[in-house]
Amino acid sequence: MGKPLIYEIWEKPATSCVIAICSLIWFYIQKKGIGYSHVGLNYDTALEGHHWRIITSAFSHISILHLVFNMSALWSLGIIEQLGNLGLGVEYYLHYTMLLVVLSGLLVLGMYHILINKFRIDYFRRVTAVGYSCVVFGWMTILSTKQPSSKLELFGFLSLPISFAPFESLVFTSIIVPQASFIGHLSGIIVGYAIAWGVIHGMTNYWAVSMLGWIVLVFIFSLKKSGKYNFSFLKIESVEDSSLPSVRFLSSGNGRTLRMSASDGVLNLV
Repeated sequence: MGKPLIYEIWEKPATSCVIAICSLIWFYIQKKGIGYSHVGLNYDTALEGHHWRIITSAFSHISILHLVFNMSALWSLGIIEQLGNLGLGVEYYLHYTMLLVVLSGLLVLGMYHILINKFRIDYFRRVTAVGYSCVVFGWMTILSTKQPSSKLELFGFLSLPISFAPFESLVFTSIIVPQASFIGHLSGIIVGYAIAWGVIHGMTNYWAVSMLGWIVLVFIFSLKKSGKYNFSFLKIESVEDSSLPSVRFLSSGNGRTLRMSASDGVLNLV
């Protein structure tokens, strides 16, 4: 008999939180009738400055089958949180989940750029990526390198050797979910190998918090600039060089201003 669910949730706190977040977002998307185009990652919208979509696309799912597959695989991969003896653990999981979300999204856009501009395949202008698959495939790859004896459990009955899981799952998802993004999954695998082989390394709490801060800033600025949400406390002004915006935080209560000047490149607290 397996462990009680509450005990497994206690052993996989970060994984459980991510699953809860993705499930709640899916419920909200279904309730509000939101589609791929509203939250997904697309090449043309990225060029328009919708950089916030790198984050929203990762945590959003439109299809229930897509959500169940990703969350089932992620739950199995939560064992990473218990492998502190291998240099993994909860802290490692949180640090590199953030990296996987951002880097795999950027790599997807980079691949789209090459396919569109070098190979003239305009089809990828119309492709919109959505879902947590990039991160899931990244963790599959890391676990297959760090602990190749593990197994990946899917849907509670399908078991795959973790050493082959990234590529087996790449084929499996292409069969059961024809709309699945091959490039998105491949990007997750590539970033996963870069982390597992030490090409990308050195994440500490300091760098994780710093990176999270920059992610939040870019998310808010790009959301404001794209016109999708109006932040009354944030104003983006044009300057002489239109490619370098001047950004100010305004507060009507105490007159304090956070200003970034494009002319001197200095961030001032006033």
